Amino acid sequence: MMRSTGSRSTIVGVDVGGTFTDVFVLDEATGEASVAKVPTTRPDQSGGFLAGVRTVADPASLTTVVHGTTAGTNALLERKGARIGVITTAGFRDVLEMRRRDRPRTWGLRGDFEPVVPRDLRLEVPERTLADGTVETAVDLDAVRDAALRLREMGAEAVAILFVNAYADASNEAAAAAAVRAIWPNPHVCASSEILPEIREFERFSTTALNAYLQPEVSGYLARLEAALREGGFPGEFLIVQSNGGVMTVETACARPVRTALSGPAAGVIAAAWIAESAGFPNVITGDVGGTSFDVALIEGGRSRLAAQTSIDFGMVVRTPMIEITTIGAGGGSIARVDAGGLLEIGPESAGSDPGPVAYGRGNDRPTVTDANIVLGRIDAERPIGGSLARLDVEAARAAIAHHVGEPLGLDVEDAAEAILRVANSRMAGAIRLVSIERGHDPKHFAYMPFGGGGALHAGALVAEVGLGSALVPRYPGVTSAMGCVIADMRQDFVQTVNAPTDALDVAALGDLMQAHRDEGHRLLDIAGVAFAGRETLFELDMAYIGQTHTVAVPIGVRITDRRVEAPSRDDVAAAFGEAYRRAYGRLLEGAPTRVLNLRSAVVGIRPKFDLATLAPAADASLAAAKRGSRRVRFAGAWRDTALYDRLALPVGAEIAGPAILSQPDTTIVVDPGLVGRVDRFGNIVLTREETA
Repeated sequence: MMRSTGSRSTIVGVDVGGTFTDVFVLDEATGEASVAKVPTTRPDQSGGFLAGVRTVADPASLTTVVHGTTAGTNALLERKGARIGVITTAGFRDVLEMRRRDRPRTWGLRGDFEPVVPRDLRLEVPERTLADGTVETAVDLDAVRDAALRLREMGAEAVAILFVNAYADASNEAAAAAAVRAIWPNPHVCASSEILPEIREFERFSTTALNAYLQPEVSGYLARLEAALREGGFPGEFLIVQSNGGVMTVETACARPVRTALSGPAAGVIAAAWIAESAGFPNVITGDVGGTSFDVALIEGGRSRLAAQTSIDFGMVVRTPMIEITTIGAGGGSIARVDAGGLLEIGPESAGSDPGPVAYGRGNDRPTVTDANIVLGRIDAERPIGGSLARLDVEAARAAIAHHVGEPLGLDVEDAAEAILRVANSRMAGAIRLVSIERGHDPKHFAYMPFGGGGALHAGALVAEVGLGSALVPRYPGVTSAMGCVIADMRQDFVQTVNAPTDALDVAALGDLMQAHRDEGHRLLDIAGVAFAGRETLFELDMAYIGQTHTVAVPIGVRITDRRVEAPSRDDVAAAFGEAYRRAYGRLLEGAPTRVLNLRSAVVGIRPKFDLATLAPAADASLAAAKRGSRRVRFAGAWRDTALYDRLALPVGAEIAGPAILSQPDTTIVVDPGLVGRVDRFGNIVLTREETA
């Protein structure tokens, strides 16, 4: 492992996964980069984080540390957030429980749902604001204070203030928040008009309640990390990746932890988009295979897609901009089992990092996807990635597969291991089809970019099963998300409901709102203390035909002169809506009136990107020097002599015909029979079929 030389321009990206904590370090002065993987520590992830940072550098030598965290994600999925209370408008106590009248199973007649806030911790107070912003009943601040005291007595660690129609006029809610903050023992007080000043009660209430639910956990975790870094002499900026792929300060993350719900996976997509476009692949589908999950995203024209909201789990809706990522439980640690009907299932239960796969020898006796790859010879048992184990226990993995899969299905160990991989690959292929074919995209026009510690093990199988054009394996696939932390831009998002017919839109007021968003975004960038290569401001309107429930996102281009935003005309807005609606649905509803529901703004501080060529193989690299012999590996029911290579030692332009195994410290790449791998000028491996090579 190359250690920092003490340069004062060293940036470290840290991504915490289910099994490993990945670290990518970049010395901006020299362009040198290095990587590290250490086991993720549970339940407190800060141990693995700090161990990873110290592996690559002395904290005192670092300029910036950027973290992609799953602390919020895990707290939501495992229901391990804080005990929180709600203060809401009289009559609206059960909005969080009523949701959208949806069901956990589409065709089920029954379903259970328990909000993160128990009903006895949801208290009502007199106040009422109408949908047009008229304050019909001023808030009773004595009732608010009494409610806050009751919640404290009942053990609430955080409180969410959720008033109906607060998006239209926030005065009642703001007064209530000020009253609660004056007597609340910590800073964990959230008001819906601060978190999401947007129409629709459930989404606003849910997002704000989940923000409060995460505040004690996430802010405590980040405070421990920052304190430990400072104690180690770290003098620089500590930044956190948002779900939208941008970064934010620790202060913002502590106040808005709901924005970290998909922090780690988002960083990987950001890096993938940059790597792929640099390599000449503007259209890619990413597949992040970690220890617990398989995360898929589609990138078209070099840009990832942003969704306005997502459901972390049934009924747990977060409405904040997020990169569109589809996640299934099919990672390297996913457990294989035969169900009562005799069907082989993979996941969603995972062995994670503790105890990990059977071959790790840490007490797990149920086989995982990683165990199957080990038994089939695809993973080198004598040189496991991560560096925490001297070797892997192949015989233990074989015994577990035989007992839990082979015997129930009447298969020998090798056939059972191949069955595990076929089912895992089928599940992964289904997720890829979901983001491509089912949304009108032909996979043959996309390259597949695998990353994560296990992504490149399955690349060839997925190219064949889905019909993808090729695969692009980055130089350091096992730490791609950590690399994304290093290159992610700083981004501040804003939303405000407008709710006006387009033909009656007050464009002057809209321009003032755009200006306010831009000014606040630039203020936040200014105080972040981060150097930017440039800045940009993006505006988008949520619009629909009047009578429609669902909206389309309408990008709005505006001129900014002397830092002043020139408001668009009504004709400009109408034309932009027509273009966006036709692109989404193929036709317009001619003559039907439209409305503008929300304004969404993003102010982006563009962070400098390093030259990917610095990661390229050394000029004196050679194919002969990279050869590491051969071993028997099983493909399609037969053991085949398979060439072994040190992937990082392969020269630019090298061609490797399958079957071959390319090993490196952070991952293993399988070049399946019938595929050819080529090393491009950045050191990426491009996998194509032999007939198209």
